Amino acid sequence: MLMKSSTQSLTEQLSARISERIRNRLLAPGARLPSVRQCAQQNGVSPSTVVAAYDQLLAQGLVEARKNRGFFVRESGRAAGAADGDAHAVNPALESAAANWSTAHWFAARAAGRAGGGVSPVNATALIRGMFHKISDKPQPGMGVFPPQWLESTFMPAAVRKVTSSRSLQDFSLQYGEPLGDAGLRRLLAKKLATLNVHTVPEHIITTVGATHALDIVSRTLLRPGDPVMVEEPGWAVEFARLAALGMHILPVPRRADGPDLEVMAKYCEVHKPKLYVSVSVFHNPTGYCLTPGSAHRILQLANQHNFHVVEDDTYSHIAPEHATRLTALDGLQRTIYVSGFAKILAPNWRIGYLAAAPALVEQLLDTKLLATLTTPALLEKALALCIEQGQLRRHAERIRTRLDAARARSVKLALGAGCTFAAEPVGLFGWVETGVDTDALSQRMLDEGYLLAPGALFHAERKPSTLMRINFATTQDATFWGVFQRVRSEQQGR
Repeated sequence: MLMKSSTQSLTEQLSARISERIRNRLLAPGARLPSVRQCAQQNGVSPSTVVAAYDQLLAQGLVEARKNRGFFVRESGRAAGAADGDAHAVNPALESAAANWSTAHWFAARAAGRAGGGVSPVNATALIRGMFHKISDKPQPGMGVFPPQWLESTFMPAAVRKVTSSRSLQDFSLQYGEPLGDAGLRRLLAKKLATLNVHTVPEHIITTVGATHALDIVSRTLLRPGDPVMVEEPGWAVEFARLAALGMHILPVPRRADGPDLEVMAKYCEVHKPKLYVSVSVFHNPTGYCLTPGSAHRILQLANQHNFHVVEDDTYSHIAPEHATRLTALDGLQRTIYVSGFAKILAPNWRIGYLAAAPALVEQLLDTKLLATLTTPALLEKALALCIEQGQLRRHAERIRTRLDAARARSVKLALGAGCTFAAEPVGLFGWVETGVDTDALSQRMLDEGYLLAPGALFHAERKPSTLMRINFATTQDATFWGVFQRVRSEQQGR
């Protein structure tokens, strides 16, 4: 909250708050700031205070005024006309714009705000940056990872110490390592995949710098800018953003409880001839849905009939049932490519992921990996192999699953008590929650309270208003959050 007793004026406090969000990319380039009226209501200040704060942001080059539309975050990442680290250097043109947009134009800004809604959305990179720039010390409901204290262990440091004390440390440290990845780890990964009925050999597995890197390798190998790609919607926000950054033509496929909308997929195949379909078959993000065998068979029929590949992102395999339907198990890695990793369950900063593919694709995929990263860190891969081989990773995953089940039960009870409902059955790590209000606007209000939300619009290829939000069951079992949520939602509803 803005404090009148602060050593800074209310204008300076508000300007600093918005400036910090822009610099930390919690407000993305091109995002629209709330209208003067909305911002004044949200922060409990007068409209003239907001106008003065926006004028300061204009002078710093962080925002721009668009006639009859309002204020927007500038597309450039740093203040126009400012020297490195010098927030006080002012572009004369912007200084003039600030003057022109002061109180005399407040009524025009109000009108634009009423017409356009004036909501500044949290985007995919904002969620990622939220993992690195702490919003507050509070549990963050919008995060996509387990809390650090859940992942603490003694066996991981012990594995690293054992690997580094080996006589062979100098040998593998002074070389680039195996292009495909550590051979011992790949042998263990092949055995692990066999338990999921995905049968392959170590030579057809490539280790990567996390699962996201694996997805990127697949995209850069199989696709060219402009190629059509089918992606589930709602879906993983980062995947939409990543494919868009590569220049792909995204074809959103509605995700239902049993799998993707097959009629939409078939139509895309006839009209657009897609090159790739990206799927999270098990514990889909954000809904938690799991693919059914019938839908899986039909997807593979379409892939064979229309000649496209399927990349299956099994990031949540460590907390999912082994018997769950996986496209790669049914297809035998013919048209499918399997992707997974260990960041979610073990050590986010180790950045170890992998992919498994058909023999005909392995060399192409490996070339792409080598061009980007040469090889992957053998030391951490050997340490991970030790954790798997000694059964420590399996026992760790079992503990996480047990803890998550208890957290989910508490979170669901609190969410229902707060007047929310679930748009999908609560399973896995995430809940898909109906709030009854615009969650883009709600997410900005909750930022003021120290909470980063994941609004529903974030999980669509083309952002559109949504009353849904994704919650992390591990970080929403605190009654305090739900109390704040209810208060802020009521304020948003005008009650």
